Amino acid sequence: MLELTILGFLYEKPLHGYELKDRIQGLSGHVRPVSDGALYPAITRMVKAGLLERHTEPGTSAAPRRTLSLTPEGREELFARLRDPKDADITDGQRFFTLLAFLGLLPSPADQAAVLRRRQTFLNTPASFFYRDGTPVRAEEEADLFRQGMLRIARATGTAEKEWLTEALRQLDARA
Repeated sequence: MLELTILGFLYEKPLHGYELKDRIQGLSGHVRPVSDGALYPAITRMVKAGLLERHTEPGTSAAPRRTLSLTPEGREELFARLRDPKDADITDGQRFFTLLAFLGLLPSPADQAAVLRRRQTFLNTPASFFYRDGTPVRAEEEADLFRQGMLRIARATGTAEKEWLTEALRQLDARA
């Protein structure tokens, strides 16, 4: 997800490494903080792969600043990752939110809708944090107050997300 996030923010505009880190922190830092030890090696890999370019420019102080920008290959990589996200990007809530942050960059409403349909299918599959005899446990069946809370919160969140997905898919289908 770090690489998708880098590609997505650089699609919007060229950024300095620290600006990029700030944007990534704002998107998911409270859940998955990004360290310099993860960010800068990822940037280096992506530069070597031809997805990003580094430009050196004079800094406001004595030190020069490096600006990162997306290459045409980086743009195509971004679109490929958005069109065909990994299963974990669909099933993990935080990863899906990261995907949503950039899904609007994908030019095709049909491609956008296909990703949302995958999430909708996942959400419509009966699941739980807890199982009894292979069957998902519902909040009403859970005696533990805290587990019941987990299940109720997840159900409410899932219900809201399903409603939004239905609305979003209706709009995207109308555009396609």
